[in-house]
Amino acid sequence: MHLKLGEASTIVVSSPEVAKDVMKTYDAIFAQRPHTIGADIMCYGSSDIVTSPYGGEKVASMTSVIVGRTTFGEKCKDQEEFISIVKKLVKMAESLVILDLFPSHKWLHKLSGQQPKLEELHKQYDVIIGNIISEAEQKIGEVEVNSLLSVLLNVRNQGSLEYPLTIDNIKAVMMNIFGGGTYTSSAIIEWAISEMLQNPKVMAKAQEEVRRVFGSKGYDNEESLEELKYLKAVIKETLRLHPPFPLLHPRECRETCELKGYVIPVGTQVIVNAWAIARDPDYWSDPEKFYPERFMDSPIDYKGNHHEFIPFGAGRRICPGISFGFWQKAKLFW
Repeated sequence: MHLKLGEASTIVVSSPEVAKDVMKTYDAIFAQRPHTIGADIMCYGSSDIVTSPYGGEKVASMTSVIVGRTTFGEKCKDQEEFISIVKKLVKMAESLVILDLFPSHKWLHKLSGQQPKLEELHKQYDVIIGNIISEAEQKIGEVEVNSLLSVLLNVRNQGSLEYPLTIDNIKAVMMNIFGGGTYTSSAIIEWAISEMLQNPKVMAKAQEEVRRVFGSKGYDNEESLEELKYLKAVIKETLRLHPPFPLLHPRECRETCELKGYVIPVGTQVIVNAWAIARDPDYWSDPEKFYPERFMDSPIDYKGNHHEFIPFGAGRRICPGISFGFWQKAKLFW
């Protein structure tokens, strides 16, 4: 499907075959992210992982220190205000910004008043995250804290990456974690509970498995996660029916490319419709039914290798926090 959103030419991909072309066959060509005002303001000039321009400097240097880490290691005094501001920033950034649609009409953007509001919220965020980082820097060396923030600060101080990791990079990554990760986890949990309330047998089976595994090996034994096969199937089925981001983050064509006979010009935005792909009857039997058992003996996973199931995307720009939070989801069924 071709859309013309203002001056922005956009292609919407709703089939696994074309999604594979975009995210695997021509992955490097479509690895760029479109430039947006919201990302520039809230992510420090798009210096984060999710919205940064494609290149080794941004992606390869930071992704390895993201997955599987908690964020601050302890509750910060400004946590509630911090999360509140992040939610407001994300909500504003997700709304259509006139300048993104009509980049040649900057006077329209001034009339909307969107940018000043976003910049004011970002200033509040910057003050709080700056204080949190300063406190964390003072504690480096005093105690060993395996939090995401402490890891990022240690990596920055050691200078072990090919490209320098700046404080703005760290602030932007914190925005990724709270802006995207918090919503993603909560959305998955809410939909899973909603589906299981309508399917009591699924709920009972998932609870029985979790209590059996944790009951014999201990509540805090993360090694037991591999044994939670049915719970993983429940989460996969939840992600299939209710992907946290039905339309994946837009990509931008870096050079002219042909997809299934159609020429895609440079600069065209490409959006993959993960929601439609996961309900395609050509790939899923009874696609509207919540049926976790479909994944029990299936090799299909959400890690980007099966393009009929891509709730977190695939290829170079796959979600860096794809493994983040399964442990917390498992605890809910204890």
